[in-house]
Amino acid sequence: MTYTIGSLAKATEVHIETIRYYQRRGLVGEPCKPLGGIRRYEEVHARRLRFIKHARTLGFSLNEVADLLALEDGHHCQEAERLGANKLATVRERIVQLHRVEQSLATLVDQCHCNTGQVHCPLIASLEQAA
Repeated sequence: MTYTIGSLAKATEVHIETIRYYQRRGLVGEPCKPLGGIRRYEEVHARRLRFIKHARTLGFSLNEVADLLALEDGHHCQEAERLGANKLATVRERIVQLHRVEQSLATLVDQCHCNTGQVHCPLIASLEQAA
């Protein structure tokens, strides 16, 4: 099966401009354009786009995706594991940070509920003090 860039975008749920951007970044190959014709993408391009899309949903940056793609021959599992472990550590650290943010916001919102009749909002006052 072959695709035009439009049908490739639809099949992979990746915008055309994103595909072009990935091509400029060297993440996805660009097939030759026949004289007077249109480029034809193949299933290998669709698989590559799905890989990138899934890696992005897992939080990998495009640079990290490029690193993973360089390992795609399947013989560099330890290196891929290292990249995955680094991403997992980053995600776990971010979860801890987000939990702190959640607790702080919950406290401030609770203070707002108890702030009936007062002029200053505790949430806004707290943000002003931090600035």
